[in-house]
Amino acid sequence: MTLQTYKLANFFNKIDLAFWILISHWFLGLTKPFKAFARRIGNGLQLSSPADVPADTGRFHTLKPFQTGLYIRAEGSTMFIQTEATPNPATLKFIPGKPVLPGGTRDYRNRGEAGESPLATKLFEIKGVSGVFLGHDFVTVTRSNAEWQQLKPAILGSIMDHYMSGAPVMTDDSGPADADGSEFFDEAHADTVKTIKDLLESRVRPAVAQDGGDITFKGFKEGVVYLNMKGSCAGCPSSTATLKHGIENLLRHFVPEVSEVRPV
Repeated sequence: MTLQTYKLANFFNKIDLAFWILISHWFLGLTKPFKAFARRIGNGLQLSSPADVPADTGRFHTLKPFQTGLYIRAEGSTMFIQTEATPNPATLKFIPGKPVLPGGTRDYRNRGEAGESPLATKLFEIKGVSGVFLGHDFVTVTRSNAEWQQLKPAILGSIMDHYMSGAPVMTDDSGPADADGSEFFDEAHADTVKTIKDLLESRVRPAVAQDGGDITFKGFKEGVVYLNMKGSCAGCPSSTATLKHGIENLLRHFVPEVSEVRPV
């Protein structure tokens, strides 16, 4: 082997060694881009099974096939944020493992509506977020002109930042939960409306909350029940079937005065 050939071979060996060192460092989280991302999500680890949860968390989290989870530790605190798919491909459900809006819901369609909620305002700062729904223990985010692959890390980071900061979900001057504006119905139908609301509260809302949405009463007139569609229920391709084959049949069965159900 000539001296030139030896130097050339040695040069490529060094390149090969440097390449594998770089790859190893990337997996170990030692490169700057990966470190920045790790800091962004609070040194989180994506989980695929309960066995992946560090032993000192105090409990295991069992993930369903349509769930993913992120275990986060930062500043001496820990969080486990679950992400669930919904029937609406434009929405995702995020469960921070902490109360979000106990006893009520809020549905924001743009940033201008979200001024009363520091959490929702923070999420609307992410480009591509077009809607935020706050439930009892979850947040549903709606996207527009963006892919979840790019949005999810930013959303997870914003939720983590909010809870780590200790800021409230709602400001003190916010209105009552479930404030949907005025309802409309004839006082002569008060008993019928009460039955409709009871059925929605006990049979419908718990079910749709599992899919990251909510359905509330808006009005009753001439046999027609008008409902507010929120979160993942708003704009969902299957919402029409849910209304007609699910809720409408339920209400017509228990309330003979009901002839139809419509969204508003």
